[in-house]
Amino acid sequence: MNHIDKQKEYEEKLRRYIKENNIHAEHLSFNQSCHSVADAATAVNAKPEDFVKNICMIDKENNLIVAIVNGKDRASTTKVGKVLGIERPEIASPNQIFEKTGYPCGGTPSFSYRAKFIIDLKVMEMKFVYSGGGSQNSLVKISTKELQKINGGIITKISK
Repeated sequence: MNHIDKQKEYEEKLRRYIKENNIHAEHLSFNQSCHSVADAATAVNAKPEDFVKNICMIDKENNLIVAIVNGKDRASTTKVGKVLGIERPEIASPNQIFEKTGYPCGGTPSFSYRAKFIIDLKVMEMKFVYSGGGSQNSLVKISTKELQKINGGIITKISK
């Protein structure tokens, strides 16, 4: 299977999850990369602050933690550790991200797999956000309320 077919497979998996779980979200596919916030903003003609980044981390027990922050912000591993009452987690490698989420780094959505989700307060100030859509060429537009409802994320300050 070539790279484009794999991308389509990941996107279809996420579209199926959205449909099967009655999630109110819009899946968008593009012919260009949405890997970086700048690329994604260009693709949908939006501002960088309209996006979220899913920063994947691994704790000492090899569990996945996903810190969801505004597209212009960075997640603090120290704050994440304090919120969860654990040692500071490590940033996950691209291989760990794929292994734990089933999606490639750069296309990882903010839901649809097992993880402890933490949503930064600034994200919840937005009505809608764009998140990874399963591949580097796709996005999901979703309300922040719907996002928190489906991933059960803890809402607190985790940005630097």
